[in-house]
Amino acid sequence: MSIPFWCVLISAVLIFVARIPVSRAMKEQGGYDNHLPREQQARLTGLGARAVASHQNSFEAFMLFAVGVLMAHTTQTQGFLIDALAIIFVLARIIYLPLYWYDFAWQRTLVWSVGLICSLLLMLSPTFRQLLI
Repeated sequence: MSIPFWCVLISAVLIFVARIPVSRAMKEQGGYDNHLPREQQARLTGLGARAVASHQNSFEAFMLFAVGVLMAHTTQTQGFLIDALAIIFVLARIIYLPLYWYDFAWQRTLVWSVGLICSLLLMLSPTFRQLLI
């Protein structure tokens, strides 16, 4: 399996890592409400609310990244730059989560921007494929 595909797998796992503080915050609210978990999540504040937002953002970021990797793969665009973009995306997402959880707002936005740029460059990579070969 290629490095970008491994990075897609890691990114998928990070979606659920982002959920860990959500579950903890819900338990602190008197227990996890498995009947109406989304309503309980909507009542969270502070770290719990930021954890919900980081979890939702992880889904959003994953879609763009996975599409970018697939666009590069299906056009047979590969090489060091593609691998580096995928790895940088994953590292940005790993850094992004605690920045969001602990309310480092401008730092979080900066790291989020790095991930977004990686995803967009992966999507655009077929257009500069000749430069990569």
